[in-house]
Formats: sequence, structure tokens, C-alpha cells
Amino acid sequence: MNALLQPVSHFRPMAVEDVERVVDIERNIYAFPWSHGNFTDSLHAGYNCWVNQREGGIVGYGVMMLAAGEAHLLNLGIAAQWQGQGLGREALGHMIEVARDHRAEVMFLEVRTSNIVARRLYATRGFRVLTIRKNYYPAAQGRENAVLMELAL
Repeated sequence: MNALLQPVSHFRPMAVEDVERVVDIERNIYAFPWSHGNFTDSLHAGYNCWVNQREGGIVGYGVMMLAAGEAHLLNLGIAAQWQGQGLGREALGHMIEVARDHRAEVMFLEVRTSNIVARRLYATRGFRVLTIRKNYYPAAQGRENAVLMELAL
């Protein structure tokens, strides 16, 4: 379908009722997914948790912690069948705007060194590499490094 004819995504705060669908997406796109408890704990802790709805269903989500002028993007995911259509860029843009609305001055995130697509997305939005966190993520063979990135808001 032509991108101009596709329905516009709608972002709304994540609700407890959304967690099952979000966990389904998470399990499908990540080898080491967040658990149901990770998402519900984030909601209960008051983190900024959002879902991206399109064509009547949840197609993506984002979780961000805001404190002391900083935003920490903890999780961002797009359902596999919706990837490659600009929804990740759209979701990241939404999370950046939420951070700005909360007067955050900087946004941080970690991304697997092997996640080239995400790293490229973050770089195109102006994120810069701060450092490498050694053995940060679980991996099939031991641990994987993370790239710590920041964006001045």
C-alpha cells in the first residue's frame, strides 16, 4: 500500500490491558525479551510507556524513564510484520517529543552492538556514541556489548 494512503499511527499511553500484546511482540522480535513483569513494573513505577496503534491494533511500543532532566529510552519495539515501514523512526520521534515535553535535556539509550538497523536509526536522529558497555546483554554465546548513545534535546 502507498505510504500516503496508509492510516496514520496513533500513540497512546500503555495500559495494563495492553501488556499481553506488547509481550507477544517483544517475544517475537527479541531473542532475550522483557518479561510481562518488566512491562507491568515499568507501568507501576510511572515510567512513560506508550503503544503505537495502527489499523486497529498495537504495532509497537516504547518505554522511557524520565528523571532529573534526563530521559532513558529503555525499550522500543515494532512488530515484525510492520518493520521496515518507518514505524520505528515514527516511534522514536514520539519518544523524543515526550522527553522534550517533560523538559529533558538529554536522552540516553543502550543498543546491542549487533543491532545495526537500530544503531543506524539512532544515528540518523542525531544520537552519538558515548561508550561501549562490555558484556551488557545476554547472548546465545555468553554476553554481548552495548553501545551507549546520547541525544541532546
